[in-house]
Amino acid sequence: MLEIKVGQGSCGISAGAGKVYDALQAAIAEKNLPAKLSVTGCIGMCFLEPIVDIYNGDKLLRLVKVMPEDAETITQYVESGDEAVLEKLLVSEQDSAFLDKQTRIALRNCGIIDPESLADAVAHGGYAALKKAVTAMTPEQVIDEIKTSGLAGRGGAGFPTWFKWNAARQSEGGPKYLICNADEGDPGAFMDRAVIEGDPHALIEGMLIGAYAIGAAEAIVYVRAEYPLAIKRLEKAIAEAKAAGYIGEHIFGTDFSCDFRIKAGAGAFVCGEETALIESLEGQRGMPRLKPPFPAASGYWHKPSNINNVETFANVAWILQNGGEAFCAMGTEGSKGTKVFALTGKIRKGGLVEIPMGKTLRDVIFDIGGGMRTDKAFKGVQLGGPSGGCVPKEYLDTVIDYKALSATGAIMGSGGMVIMDESTCMVQMAKFFLEFTTKESCGKCVACRIGTRRLLEILTRICDGEGKEGDIELLEDLCQRIKENALCGLGQTAPNPVLTTIRYFRDEYEAHIKEKRCPAGECTALIRYEIDPESCRGCSLCSKKCPVGAISGEVKKPFTIDPAVCIKCGQCADVCRFGAVRKV
Repeated sequence: MLEIKVGQGSCGISAGAGKVYDALQAAIAEKNLPAKLSVTGCIGMCFLEPIVDIYNGDKLLRLVKVMPEDAETITQYVESGDEAVLEKLLVSEQDSAFLDKQTRIALRNCGIIDPESLADAVAHGGYAALKKAVTAMTPEQVIDEIKTSGLAGRGGAGFPTWFKWNAARQSEGGPKYLICNADEGDPGAFMDRAVIEGDPHALIEGMLIGAYAIGAAEAIVYVRAEYPLAIKRLEKAIAEAKAAGYIGEHIFGTDFSCDFRIKAGAGAFVCGEETALIESLEGQRGMPRLKPPFPAASGYWHKPSNINNVETFANVAWILQNGGEAFCAMGTEGSKGTKVFALTGKIRKGGLVEIPMGKTLRDVIFDIGGGMRTDKAFKGVQLGGPSGGCVPKEYLDTVIDYKALSATGAIMGSGGMVIMDESTCMVQMAKFFLEFTTKESCGKCVACRIGTRRLLEILTRICDGEGKEGDIELLEDLCQRIKENALCGLGQTAPNPVLTTIRYFRDEYEAHIKEKRCPAGECTALIRYEIDPESCRGCSLCSKKCPVGAISGEVKKPFTIDPAVCIKCGQCADVCRFGAVRKV
Protein backbone atom coordinates (compact mmCIF):
# COMPACT_ATOMS: atom_id res chain seq x y z
CA MET A 1 0.00 0.00 0.00
CA LEU A 2 1.23 3.49 -0.85
CA GLU A 3 1.89 5.91 2.00
CA ILE A 4 1.07 9.58 1.44
CA LYS A 5 2.38 12.06 4.01
CA VAL A 6 1.38 15.71 4.06
CA GLY A 7 3.84 18.08 5.75
CA GLN A 8 1.94 19.83 8.50
CA GLY A 9 4.42 21.85 10.46
CA SER A 10 3.38 25.44 11.14
CA CYS A 11 4.98 26.54 7.85
CA GLY A 12 3.12 23.90 5.84
CA ILE A 13 -0.22 24.66 7.48
CA SER A 14 0.19 28.39 6.87
CA ALA A 15 0.87 27.63 3.19
CA GLY A 16 -2.33 25.58 2.92
CA ALA A 17 -1.31 22.02 3.82
CA GLY A 18 -4.49 21.48 5.84
CA LYS A 19 -6.64 22.06 2.76
CA VAL A 20 -4.37 19.78 0.72
CA TYR A 21 -4.80 17.02 3.32
CA ASP A 22 -8.59 17.41 3.32
CA ALA A 23 -8.71 17.28 -0.50
CA LEU A 24 -6.55 14.14 -0.59
CA GLN A 25 -8.60 12.48 2.14
CA ALA A 26 -11.84 13.13 0.25
CA ALA A 27 -10.40 11.95 -3.10
CA ILE A 28 -8.94 8.75 -1.63
CA ALA A 29 -12.19 7.93 0.18
CA GLU A 30 -14.33 8.67 -2.87
CA LYS A 31 -12.31 6.31 -5.09
CA ASN A 32 -11.60 3.80 -2.29
CA LEU A 33 -7.91 3.84 -3.20
CA PRO A 34 -5.25 1.61 -1.56
CA ALA A 35 -3.31 4.46 0.04
CA LYS A 36 -2.58 5.38 3.65
CA LEU A 37 -2.80 9.13 4.32
CA SER A 38 -1.04 10.71 7.31
CA VAL A 39 0.69 13.89 8.43
CA THR A 40 4.30 14.66 9.19
CA GLY A 41 6.26 17.64 10.46
CA CYS A 42 8.43 20.15 8.64
CA ILE A 43 11.20 18.58 6.54
CA GLY A 44 12.97 21.95 6.60
CA MET A 45 12.18 23.00 3.02
CA CYS A 46 9.82 25.78 4.10
CA PHE A 47 10.30 27.58 0.78
CA LEU A 48 8.54 24.71 -1.06
CA GLU A 49 5.51 24.20 1.19
CA PRO A 50 2.98 22.62 1.02
CA ILE A 51 4.95 19.36 0.59
CA VAL A 52 3.45 15.90 0.00
CA ASP A 53 5.65 12.79 0.18
CA ILE A 54 4.55 9.55 -1.49
CA TYR A 55 6.29 6.37 -0.30
CA ASN A 56 6.03 3.55 -2.81
CA GLY A 57 7.99 0.78 -1.16
CA ASP A 58 11.58 2.03 -0.89
CA LYS A 59 10.97 4.82 -3.38
CA LEU A 60 10.14 8.36 -2.30
CA LEU A 61 8.38 10.85 -4.55
CA ARG A 62 8.44 14.35 -3.10
CA LEU A 63 5.83 16.78 -4.38
CA VAL A 64 6.21 20.50 -3.69
CA LYS A 65 3.98 23.59 -3.72
CA VAL A 66 0.98 21.27 -3.80
CA MET A 67 -2.47 22.84 -3.99
CA PRO A 68 -5.85 21.23 -3.11
CA GLU A 69 -6.71 20.95 -6.79
CA ASP A 70 -3.63 18.73 -7.24
CA ALA A 71 -5.35 15.97 -5.26
CA GLU A 72 -6.89 14.69 -8.49
CA THR A 73 -3.44 14.39 -10.09
CA ILE A 74 -2.08 12.53 -7.07
CA THR A 75 -4.96 10.05 -7.07
CA GLN A 76 -4.35 9.47 -10.78
CA TYR A 77 -0.84 8.34 -9.86
CA VAL A 78 -2.18 6.07 -7.11
CA GLU A 79 -4.51 4.44 -9.63
CA SER A 80 -2.10 4.15 -12.55
CA GLY A 81 1.40 4.11 -11.04
CA ASP A 82 2.44 6.45 -13.85
CA GLU A 83 4.97 8.94 -12.44
CA ALA A 84 4.65 11.12 -15.54
CA VAL A 85 1.37 12.57 -14.23
CA LEU A 86 3.30 14.01 -11.24
CA GLU A 87 6.01 15.64 -13.33
CA LYS A 88 4.97 19.25 -12.65
CA LEU A 89 4.82 18.64 -8.90
CA LEU A 90 8.03 16.70 -8.34
CA VAL A 91 10.83 18.48 -6.52
CA SER A 92 13.73 19.49 -8.75
CA GLU A 93 17.22 18.06 -8.38
CA GLN A 94 18.47 21.51 -7.48
CA ASP A 95 15.97 21.86 -4.63
CA SER A 96 16.59 18.27 -3.48
CA ALA A 97 20.21 19.26 -2.91
CA PHE A 98 18.95 21.45 -0.03
CA LEU A 99 18.58 18.26 2.04
CA ASP A 100 21.31 16.21 0.38
CA LYS A 101 23.96 18.64 1.63
CA GLN A 102 22.89 18.36 5.25
CA THR A 103 23.70 15.97 8.10
CA ARG A 104 20.55 15.50 10.16
CA ILE A 105 20.73 14.31 13.76
CA ALA A 106 18.46 16.59 15.80
CA LEU A 107 16.15 16.75 12.78
CA ARG A 108 16.61 13.09 11.82
CA ASN A 109 12.90 12.21 11.95
CA CYS A 110 11.34 15.61 11.29
CA GLY A 111 9.32 15.46 8.09
CA ILE A 112 9.59 11.67 8.05
CA ILE A 113 7.53 10.28 10.94
CA ASP A 114 3.97 11.07 11.99
CA PRO A 115 4.56 13.25 15.07
CA GLU A 116 1.24 12.15 16.53
CA SER A 117 2.04 8.42 16.32
CA LEU A 118 4.12 6.72 19.00
CA ALA A 119 4.21 3.57 16.88
CA ASP A 120 5.82 5.49 14.01
CA ALA A 121 8.41 6.99 16.37
CA VAL A 122 9.26 3.56 17.80
CA ALA A 123 9.51 2.09 14.30
CA HIS A 124 12.20 4.70 13.60
CA GLY A 125 14.22 3.85 16.71
CA GLY A 126 12.38 5.86 19.32
CA TYR A 127 13.02 4.94 23.00
CA ALA A 128 15.68 2.34 22.14
CA ALA A 129 18.36 4.63 23.58
CA LEU A 130 16.32 5.17 26.74
CA LYS A 131 16.04 1.41 27.20
CA LYS A 132 19.79 1.05 26.69
CA ALA A 133 20.52 3.81 29.21
CA VAL A 134 18.30 2.61 32.05
CA THR A 135 18.85 -1.14 31.63
CA ALA A 136 22.49 -1.38 30.54
CA MET A 137 24.25 1.79 31.73
CA THR A 138 24.80 3.58 35.00
CA PRO A 139 24.02 7.31 35.22
CA GLU A 140 27.76 7.96 35.33
CA GLN A 141 28.26 5.99 32.12
CA VAL A 142 25.56 8.02 30.41
CA ILE A 143 27.26 11.25 31.46
CA ASP A 144 30.63 9.90 30.27
CA GLU A 145 29.12 9.11 26.85
CA ILE A 146 27.79 12.65 26.59
CA LYS A 147 31.23 13.91 27.64
CA THR A 148 32.88 11.84 24.92
CA SER A 149 30.49 13.28 22.34
CA GLY A 150 31.48 16.86 23.10
CA LEU A 151 27.83 17.93 22.99
CA ALA A 152 27.49 21.55 24.06
CA GLY A 153 24.27 23.36 24.87
CA ARG A 154 22.53 24.46 21.67
CA GLY A 155 20.61 27.29 23.33
CA GLY A 156 23.33 29.84 22.75
CA ALA A 157 25.97 29.65 25.48
CA GLY A 158 27.58 26.46 24.18
CA PHE A 159 28.32 25.18 27.68
CA PRO A 160 29.36 21.47 27.90
CA THR A 161 26.23 19.41 28.48
CA TRP A 162 28.00 16.68 30.44
CA PHE A 163 29.37 19.22 32.92
CA LYS A 164 25.91 20.57 33.75
CA TRP A 165 24.52 17.06 34.08
CA ASN A 166 27.38 15.98 36.31
CA ALA A 167 27.08 19.05 38.53
CA ALA A 168 23.36 18.43 39.03
CA ARG A 169 23.96 14.72 39.76
CA GLN A 170 26.62 15.47 42.36
CA SER A 171 24.61 18.22 44.08
CA GLU A 172 23.26 17.22 47.45
CA GLY A 173 19.59 17.34 48.31
CA GLY A 174 16.45 16.65 46.38
CA PRO A 175 14.18 16.22 44.69
CA LYS A 176 16.05 17.06 41.51
CA TYR A 177 14.47 18.49 38.38
CA LEU A 178 15.26 18.32 34.69
CA ILE A 179 13.91 21.24 32.64
CA CYS A 180 13.76 21.85 28.91
CA ASN A 181 13.99 25.46 27.80
CA ALA A 182 11.62 25.65 24.79
CA ASP A 183 11.04 29.38 25.22
CA GLU A 184 12.35 30.16 21.75
CA GLY A 185 11.97 33.92 21.39
CA ASP A 186 14.57 35.15 18.89
CA PRO A 187 13.05 36.89 15.85
CA GLY A 188 13.68 34.61 12.88
CA ALA A 189 14.32 31.46 14.95
CA PHE A 190 12.08 28.38 14.74
CA MET A 191 14.39 25.41 15.29
CA ASP A 192 12.91 24.25 18.61
CA ARG A 193 9.35 24.66 17.35
CA ALA A 194 10.10 22.47 14.32
CA VAL A 195 11.61 19.71 16.47
CA ILE A 196 8.65 19.59 18.84
CA GLU A 197 6.12 19.74 16.00
CA GLY A 198 7.96 17.16 13.91
CA ASP A 199 9.47 14.72 16.43
CA PRO A 200 8.25 15.31 20.00
CA HIS A 201 9.37 11.84 21.09
CA ALA A 202 13.02 12.75 20.38
CA LEU A 203 12.70 15.53 22.95
CA ILE A 204 10.91 13.32 25.47
CA GLU A 205 13.45 10.52 25.11
CA GLY A 206 16.42 12.87 25.41
CA MET A 207 14.94 14.44 28.53
CA LEU A 208 14.22 11.09 30.14
CA ILE A 209 17.83 10.03 29.55
CA GLY A 210 18.98 13.30 31.09
CA ALA A 211 16.66 12.82 34.05
CA TYR A 212 18.10 9.33 34.60
CA ALA A 213 21.63 10.72 34.42
CA ILE A 214 21.13 13.44 37.04
CA GLY A 215 18.70 11.50 39.25
CA ALA A 216 15.58 13.57 38.57
CA ALA A 217 12.10 12.19 39.14
CA GLU A 218 10.33 14.99 37.27
CA ALA A 219 10.94 16.48 33.82
CA ILE A 220 9.35 19.76 32.75
CA VAL A 221 9.12 21.39 29.33
CA TYR A 222 8.84 25.18 29.53
CA VAL A 223 7.44 26.14 26.13
CA ARG A 224 6.17 29.46 24.82
CA ALA A 225 2.37 29.61 24.62
CA GLU A 226 2.65 31.04 21.10
CA TYR A 227 3.49 27.51 19.90
CA PRO A 228 0.00 25.93 20.10
CA LEU A 229 0.68 23.17 17.55
CA ALA A 230 3.92 22.20 19.27
CA ILE A 231 2.16 22.06 22.64
CA LYS A 232 -0.71 20.00 21.22
CA ARG A 233 1.60 17.41 19.68
CA LEU A 234 3.84 17.30 22.73
CA GLU A 235 0.83 16.73 25.01
CA LYS A 236 -0.31 13.82 22.84
CA ALA A 237 3.20 12.36 22.71
CA ILE A 238 3.50 12.53 26.51
CA ALA A 239 0.12 10.85 26.95
CA GLU A 240 1.05 8.03 24.55
CA ALA A 241 4.48 7.59 26.12
CA LYS A 242 2.88 7.34 29.57
CA ALA A 243 0.39 4.75 28.35
CA ALA A 244 3.24 2.72 26.87
CA GLY A 245 5.27 2.85 30.09
CA TYR A 246 8.09 5.08 28.82
CA ILE A 247 7.06 7.76 31.34
CA GLY A 248 6.01 7.03 34.89
CA GLU A 249 6.90 4.37 37.44
CA HIS A 250 9.63 1.74 36.98
CA ILE A 251 10.49 2.54 33.37
CA PHE A 252 11.52 -0.64 31.49
CA GLY A 253 11.09 -2.53 34.76
CA THR A 254 13.90 -0.67 36.51
CA ASP A 255 14.04 1.49 39.63
CA PHE A 256 14.02 4.61 37.45
CA SER A 257 10.76 6.54 37.63
CA CYS A 258 10.09 9.94 36.07
CA ASP A 259 7.00 12.03 35.52
CA PHE A 260 6.63 14.57 32.73
CA ARG A 261 4.71 17.82 32.34
CA ILE A 262 4.45 20.99 30.26
CA LYS A 263 4.45 24.60 31.42
CA ALA A 264 3.30 27.17 28.85
CA GLY A 265 5.12 30.47 29.27
CA ALA A 266 3.73 33.88 28.37
CA GLY A 267 6.34 34.63 25.75
CA ALA A 268 8.76 36.85 27.68
CA PHE A 269 12.13 36.82 25.90
CA VAL A 270 13.99 37.17 29.19
CA CYS A 271 12.64 33.75 30.24
CA GLY A 272 15.11 32.25 27.81
CA GLU A 273 17.63 32.99 30.58
CA GLU A 274 17.55 29.94 32.81
CA THR A 275 17.09 31.60 36.18
CA ALA A 276 14.33 33.88 34.84
CA LEU A 277 12.70 30.75 33.41
CA ILE A 278 12.85 29.13 36.85
CA GLU A 279 11.23 32.18 38.45
CA SER A 280 8.41 32.00 35.90
CA LEU A 281 8.07 28.25 36.43
CA GLU A 282 7.56 28.91 40.14
CA GLY A 283 4.76 31.38 39.37
CA GLN A 284 6.82 34.52 39.84
CA ARG A 285 7.54 37.32 37.37
CA GLY A 286 10.27 36.19 34.96
CA MET A 287 13.36 37.99 36.27
CA PRO A 288 16.91 36.60 36.52
CA ARG A 289 18.52 35.63 39.78
CA LEU A 290 22.02 36.46 40.83
CA LYS A 291 24.50 33.64 40.17
CA PRO A 292 26.01 31.83 41.99
CA PRO A 293 24.33 29.71 43.18
CA PHE A 294 23.79 28.09 39.80
CA PRO A 295 20.68 26.01 39.03
CA ALA A 296 22.68 22.77 39.32
CA ALA A 297 22.93 23.50 43.04
CA SER A 298 19.87 25.69 43.62
CA GLY A 299 17.35 25.91 40.81
CA TYR A 300 13.63 25.12 40.67
CA TRP A 301 12.23 25.55 44.20
CA HIS A 302 15.90 26.00 45.16
CA LYS A 303 16.56 22.33 44.46
CA PRO A 304 19.25 20.92 42.14
CA SER A 305 18.06 21.43 38.55
CA ASN A 306 19.39 21.03 35.05
CA ILE A 307 18.25 23.12 32.08
CA ASN A 308 19.01 22.48 28.40
CA ASN A 309 17.20 23.53 25.26
CA VAL A 310 15.20 21.43 22.80
CA GLU A 311 17.94 20.89 20.24
CA THR A 312 20.39 19.75 22.91
CA PHE A 313 18.01 17.05 24.14
CA ALA A 314 17.11 16.04 20.56
CA ASN A 315 20.74 14.92 20.06
CA VAL A 316 20.97 12.77 23.17
CA ALA A 317 19.26 9.56 22.02
CA TRP A 318 21.26 9.53 18.78
CA ILE A 319 24.50 9.87 20.75
CA LEU A 320 23.67 6.94 23.04
CA GLN A 321 22.64 4.74 20.13
CA ASN A 322 25.58 5.59 17.86
CA GLY A 323 28.22 6.38 20.45
CA GLY A 324 29.76 9.61 21.66
CA GLU A 325 32.74 9.15 19.37
CA ALA A 326 30.51 9.19 16.26
CA PHE A 327 29.12 12.58 17.28
CA CYS A 328 32.56 13.85 18.25
CA ALA A 329 33.92 12.86 14.82
CA MET A 330 31.82 15.65 13.29
CA GLY A 331 32.66 19.30 13.72
CA THR A 332 35.79 21.17 14.77
CA GLU A 333 38.20 20.75 17.64
CA GLY A 334 36.23 23.05 19.93
CA SER A 335 32.72 22.55 18.55
CA LYS A 336 31.49 19.02 18.02
CA GLY A 337 28.53 17.53 16.18
CA THR A 338 25.93 19.29 14.09
CA LYS A 339 23.98 22.53 14.48
CA VAL A 340 20.53 23.49 13.25
CA PHE A 341 20.04 26.93 11.70
CA ALA A 342 16.89 28.75 10.65
CA LEU A 343 17.39 30.67 7.41
CA THR A 344 15.17 33.73 7.02
CA GLY A 345 15.27 37.15 5.38
CA LYS A 346 16.44 37.79 1.82
CA ILE A 347 17.40 34.15 1.22
CA ARG A 348 16.20 32.11 -1.75
CA LYS A 349 15.64 28.89 0.17
CA GLY A 350 14.34 29.78 3.59
CA GLY A 351 13.93 26.97 6.10
CA LEU A 352 15.83 24.71 8.46
CA VAL A 353 19.39 23.54 7.86
CA GLU A 354 21.41 21.08 9.95
CA ILE A 355 25.09 20.92 9.16
CA PRO A 356 28.26 19.65 10.87
CA MET A 357 30.18 22.33 12.74
CA GLY A 358 33.10 23.44 10.61
CA LYS A 359 31.12 24.42 7.53
CA THR A 360 31.36 28.07 6.55
CA LEU A 361 28.69 30.76 6.43
CA ARG A 362 29.09 30.71 2.64
CA ASP A 363 28.31 26.97 2.61
CA VAL A 364 25.05 27.52 4.44
CA ILE A 365 23.85 30.74 2.81
CA PHE A 366 24.89 30.16 -0.79
CA ASP A 367 25.53 26.44 -1.29
CA ILE A 368 22.56 25.14 0.70
CA GLY A 369 20.36 28.23 0.98
CA GLY A 370 20.70 29.14 -2.69
CA GLY A 371 21.93 32.69 -2.13
CA MET A 372 19.88 35.83 -2.46
CA ARG A 373 16.25 35.79 -3.57
CA THR A 374 16.51 39.37 -4.77
CA ASP A 375 18.61 40.88 -7.54
CA LYS A 376 20.63 42.75 -4.91
CA ALA A 377 23.96 41.61 -3.51
CA PHE A 378 24.46 39.95 -0.13
CA LYS A 379 25.29 42.49 2.57
CA GLY A 380 25.37 40.66 5.89
CA VAL A 381 23.86 38.04 8.15
CA GLN A 382 22.55 38.61 11.65
CA LEU A 383 23.55 35.63 13.79
CA GLY A 384 22.05 34.82 17.16
CA GLY A 385 19.06 37.15 16.95
CA PRO A 386 18.91 40.24 19.21
CA SER A 387 21.70 38.76 21.33
CA GLY A 388 23.98 38.24 18.35
CA GLY A 389 25.76 40.38 15.84
CA CYS A 390 25.94 41.16 12.18
CA VAL A 391 28.60 39.51 10.04
CA PRO A 392 29.38 41.27 6.70
CA LYS A 393 30.14 39.71 3.31
CA GLU A 394 33.90 39.92 3.93
CA TYR A 395 33.48 37.20 6.57
CA LEU A 396 31.42 34.74 4.54
CA ASP A 397 34.20 32.16 4.77
CA THR A 398 34.15 32.20 8.57
CA VAL A 399 33.96 28.68 9.97
CA ILE A 400 30.83 27.90 11.94
CA ASP A 401 31.95 27.11 15.45
CA TYR A 402 31.63 28.90 18.76
CA LYS A 403 35.13 30.41 18.82
CA ALA A 404 35.28 31.57 15.19
CA LEU A 405 31.88 33.25 15.26
CA SER A 406 32.65 34.88 18.58
CA ALA A 407 35.79 36.40 17.04
CA THR A 408 33.61 38.29 14.54
CA GLY A 409 31.68 39.95 17.37
CA ALA A 410 28.61 37.78 16.74
CA ILE A 411 27.52 34.59 18.49
CA MET A 412 26.06 31.33 17.25
CA GLY A 413 23.13 31.72 19.62
CA SER A 414 20.29 29.29 19.21
CA GLY A 415 20.78 29.26 15.44
CA GLY A 416 18.86 32.08 13.78
CA MET A 417 20.31 33.46 10.54
CA VAL A 418 18.67 36.59 9.14
CA ILE A 419 20.04 37.27 5.66
CA MET A 420 20.26 40.89 4.45
CA ASP A 421 20.91 42.42 1.04
CA GLU A 422 22.03 45.88 -0.03
CA SER A 423 18.58 47.36 0.54
CA THR A 424 18.95 46.83 4.29
CA CYS A 425 19.99 49.83 6.36
CA MET A 426 22.33 48.56 9.05
CA VAL A 427 21.52 51.42 11.43
CA GLN A 428 17.83 50.62 11.04
CA MET A 429 18.58 46.94 11.58
CA ALA A 430 20.40 47.66 14.85
CA LYS A 431 17.47 49.85 15.87
CA PHE A 432 15.02 47.01 15.15
CA PHE A 433 16.80 44.61 17.49
CA LEU A 434 17.20 47.31 20.17
CA GLU A 435 13.47 47.95 20.03
CA PHE A 436 12.97 44.27 20.72
CA THR A 437 15.41 43.97 23.64
CA THR A 438 14.21 47.25 25.17
CA LYS A 439 10.63 45.97 25.24
CA GLU A 440 11.72 42.55 26.52
CA SER A 441 13.95 43.82 29.33
CA CYS A 442 12.54 42.69 32.65
CA GLY A 443 13.68 45.97 34.24
CA LYS A 444 15.47 44.41 37.21
CA CYS A 445 18.85 46.05 36.59
CA VAL A 446 19.53 49.67 35.66
CA ALA A 447 22.14 48.83 33.01
CA CYS A 448 19.57 46.99 30.90
CA ARG A 449 16.39 48.85 31.83
CA ILE A 450 17.79 52.33 31.21
CA GLY A 451 20.84 51.60 29.09
CA THR A 452 19.03 49.85 26.25
CA ARG A 453 16.46 52.65 26.15
CA ARG A 454 19.22 55.27 25.83
CA LEU A 455 20.76 53.24 22.99
CA LEU A 456 17.40 53.09 21.25
CA GLU A 457 16.89 56.84 21.62
CA ILE A 458 20.24 57.58 19.98
CA LEU A 459 19.63 55.14 17.12
CA THR A 460 16.17 56.61 16.57
CA ARG A 461 17.64 60.12 16.35
CA ILE A 462 20.19 58.95 13.80
CA CYS A 463 17.55 57.25 11.63
CA ASP A 464 15.34 60.34 11.85
CA GLY A 465 18.12 62.52 10.47
CA GLU A 466 18.88 64.15 13.82
CA GLY A 467 22.17 62.42 14.54
CA LYS A 468 25.08 64.55 15.66
CA GLU A 469 28.85 64.39 15.98
CA GLY A 470 29.92 62.14 18.82
CA ASP A 471 26.87 59.84 18.61
CA ILE A 472 28.92 56.89 17.37
CA GLU A 473 31.42 57.21 20.19
CA LEU A 474 28.57 57.64 22.67
CA LEU A 475 26.94 54.45 21.40
CA GLU A 476 30.19 52.51 21.75
CA ASP A 477 30.80 53.76 25.29
CA LEU A 478 27.24 53.05 26.39
CA CYS A 479 27.31 49.58 24.83
CA GLN A 480 30.42 48.69 26.77
CA ARG A 481 28.97 49.87 30.06
CA ILE A 482 25.78 47.88 29.53
CA LYS A 483 27.73 44.70 28.69
CA GLU A 484 29.84 45.07 31.82
CA ASN A 485 27.04 45.87 34.27
CA ALA A 486 23.89 44.06 33.12
CA LEU A 487 22.68 41.27 35.39
CA CYS A 488 21.85 38.60 32.82
CA GLY A 489 22.54 37.53 29.25
CA LEU A 490 19.76 39.67 27.79
CA GLY A 491 21.40 42.93 28.83
CA GLN A 492 24.95 41.67 28.41
CA THR A 493 24.35 40.79 24.75
CA ALA A 494 21.79 43.47 23.78
CA PRO A 495 24.54 45.84 22.54
CA ASN A 496 25.94 43.25 20.10
CA PRO A 497 23.89 44.32 17.03
CA VAL A 498 24.95 47.94 17.62
CA LEU A 499 28.63 47.17 18.18
CA THR A 500 28.93 44.88 15.16
CA THR A 501 27.15 47.25 12.78
CA ILE A 502 29.40 50.09 13.94
CA ARG A 503 32.42 47.82 13.56
CA TYR A 504 31.62 46.71 10.02
CA PHE A 505 29.34 49.45 8.68
CA ARG A 506 30.63 52.60 10.35
CA ASP A 507 30.40 54.44 7.02
CA GLU A 508 26.62 54.04 7.09
CA TYR A 509 26.41 55.60 10.54
CA GLU A 510 28.60 58.47 9.36
CA ALA A 511 26.45 59.00 6.26
CA HIS A 512 23.35 59.22 8.43
CA ILE A 513 24.97 61.67 10.85
CA LYS A 514 27.22 63.82 8.67
CA GLU A 515 25.49 63.74 5.30
CA LYS A 516 21.91 63.20 6.50
CA ARG A 517 21.71 60.37 4.01
CA CYS A 518 20.69 56.70 4.23
CA PRO A 519 22.85 54.76 1.73
CA ALA A 520 20.35 51.88 1.65
CA GLY A 521 17.42 54.21 1.09
CA GLU A 522 15.45 52.70 3.96
CA CYS A 523 15.22 55.50 6.53
CA THR A 524 12.18 57.51 5.49
CA ALA A 525 13.39 60.77 7.04
CA LEU A 526 16.59 60.66 4.98
CA ILE A 527 15.22 59.91 1.52
CA ARG A 528 13.29 61.83 -1.10
CA TYR A 529 11.69 61.01 -4.43
CA GLU A 530 12.31 62.98 -7.58
CA ILE A 531 11.34 62.59 -11.24
CA ASP A 532 14.01 62.61 -13.93
CA PRO A 533 12.70 65.02 -16.60
CA GLU A 534 14.70 63.21 -19.29
CA SER A 535 13.03 59.87 -18.56
CA CYS A 536 9.50 61.08 -17.75
CA ARG A 537 7.02 60.54 -20.60
CA GLY A 538 4.28 62.60 -19.00
CA CYS A 539 1.86 59.67 -18.71
CA SER A 540 0.44 61.08 -15.42
CA LEU A 541 0.10 57.64 -13.82
CA CYS A 542 2.30 58.63 -10.86
CA SER A 543 0.14 61.70 -10.25
CA LYS A 544 -3.02 59.63 -10.26
CA LYS A 545 -1.59 57.14 -7.78
CA CYS A 546 -0.12 59.69 -5.34
CA PRO A 547 -2.34 59.57 -2.21
CA VAL A 548 -1.53 63.15 -1.14
CA GLY A 549 -1.43 65.02 -4.44
CA ALA A 550 2.30 65.77 -4.23
CA ILE A 551 2.87 65.22 -7.97
CA SER A 552 1.85 67.78 -10.59
CA GLY A 553 2.39 68.43 -14.27
CA GLU A 554 0.84 68.32 -17.72
CA VAL A 555 0.22 65.23 -19.80
CA LYS A 556 3.09 64.48 -22.21
CA LYS A 557 5.38 66.83 -20.25
CA PRO A 558 7.68 65.99 -17.30
CA PHE A 559 5.95 65.83 -13.92
CA THR A 560 7.46 67.04 -10.63
CA ILE A 561 7.19 66.06 -6.96
CA ASP A 562 6.69 68.63 -4.20
CA PRO A 563 9.01 67.42 -1.39
CA ALA A 564 7.07 69.45 1.20
CA VAL A 565 3.91 67.45 0.46
CA CYS A 566 5.42 64.04 -0.38
CA ILE A 567 4.97 61.39 2.35
CA LYS A 568 7.59 59.11 0.74
CA CYS A 569 5.24 56.15 0.35
CA GLY A 570 6.98 55.08 -2.88
CA GLN A 571 3.80 54.39 -4.86
CA CYS A 572 4.98 56.70 -7.64
CA ALA A 573 8.16 54.64 -8.13
CA ASP A 574 6.19 51.40 -8.04
CA VAL A 575 3.81 52.42 -10.86
CA CYS A 576 6.27 54.26 -13.12
CA ARG A 577 6.86 52.16 -16.24
CA PHE A 578 9.81 54.19 -17.47
CA GLY A 579 12.07 54.29 -14.40
CA ALA A 580 11.70 58.05 -14.19
CA VAL A 581 10.92 58.17 -10.46
CA ARG A 582 14.04 57.79 -8.37
CA LYS A 583 14.65 57.45 -4.65
CA VAL A 584 17.61 59.61 -3.63
